[in-house]
Amino acid sequence: MSSEQQAPVAEELIDSLERGRFELYRDGELVGWLYYTHLKPNRYALRHTEVESSHQHQGVAGAMVRRVLDEVRAREGTITAICPFVVDYLSRTTTYADLIDARHPGYSDRAAAEAAQAKVVG
Repeated sequence: MSSEQQAPVAEELIDSLERGRFELYRDGELVGWLYYTHLKPNRYALRHTEVESSHQHQGVAGAMVRRVLDEVRAREGTITAICPFVVDYLSRTTTYADLIDARHPGYSDRAAAEAAQAKVVG
């Protein structure tokens, strides 16, 4: 099968409540996850995105963030963007602007998110 004729990849997003993360599976294999904290009344603080090393640079993180944001929208929730990748993703589109919690939006740009993360780690 040539690269133009590849079969579509089956993706599934699972909310792993016990781990506090959304998990993205491609063809049944865990390829990435996004840690969150579920806050009242229905706000999700999106904290950290990770992709399995064998699946990096394949669009997994972007696909996962899009799926998570669609899921939060379906749940009629809002988000607080803490993860630098999520902040960067949101800065490139207005599609999900309505999901950002007005009182607790999180970081406005990737540099601010990364600086805050460095303070926590350092």
